[in-house]
Amino acid sequence: MTNTTSSSKQNGRAPIHTPDPEVVPRAARRQFSAAYKRRIVAEADACTDRGAIGALLRREGWYSSHLSNWRRELAAGTLGEKQRGRPAEPLVAENAQLRREKERLRRELEKTQLIVDAQKKLAQVLGLMSENDAQQSENA
Repeated sequence: MTNTTSSSKQNGRAPIHTPDPEVVPRAARRQFSAAYKRRIVAEADACTDRGAIGALLRREGWYSSHLSNWRRELAAGTLGEKQRGRPAEPLVAENAQLRREKERLRRELEKTQLIVDAQKKLAQVLGLMSENDAQQSENA
């Protein structure tokens, strides 16, 4: 609420406004259930008239991006299941880490096998290893 002085009105000047010192509470983030989101998506899908979807979004206070995200989540079957923060299942992160390590070790093994094969061929060429020895090491 603003206060004005009565003397400023009599002098022909604009009234002096003092700001209201009342602190307005911070608005809470809106949260809606999956059922509400499904209902809005169904209403939007049922709109056939030109501008009807825009009127629906204005009435509900949404942007078209909300509707797009909800449609995508509904199609994927994840509407209303979004969780923030760390994954609920700690094995997911461990599984991903183990897969990365397995792939790294597989690449190292391929390199090692190439080196061993090259060493065998070099030994054969230099005569350090007989063909029988080479065949036995290949079969092992």
